[in-house]
Amino acid sequence: MKECNQCGKCCINYSDGGLSATANEIDWWETQRPEIARYVNDGKIWMDPDTGQQLTICPWLRKLPNENKYSCDIYYDRPDECKYYPVTIEQMIKDECEMLEAHDLNKPRKAQKALDKIMIDSRPACE
Repeated sequence: MKECNQCGKCCINYSDGGLSATANEIDWWETQRPEIARYVNDGKIWMDPDTGQQLTICPWLRKLPNENKYSCDIYYDRPDECKYYPVTIEQMIKDECEMLEAHDLNKPRKAQKALDKIMIDSRPACE
């Protein structure tokens, strides 16, 4: 499995209503990061603050100039769903994640173990 190359596919695929935030995350944004909270409407995230409509792309996703890479303006304060992605090899296949290599597709169980190891610091500990 390759390192993330910041292709942005995950952010693009899920930013139009495919993500959620917990009540705790939203509460924290309201007190600590009101500029993020502006994009929350009735518990749904990435809503247009003027119209209340779902945005088609995350407002915090930025394409890097002159590169085919993306960055996140709220990386350290992004929703847990973003932090935990990717969860499964199947999800990565569906999303055409560029971290996958041919041998990952041939041995998905081994690839899942590698993914779990890579993501250990991003996900909550299993109880």
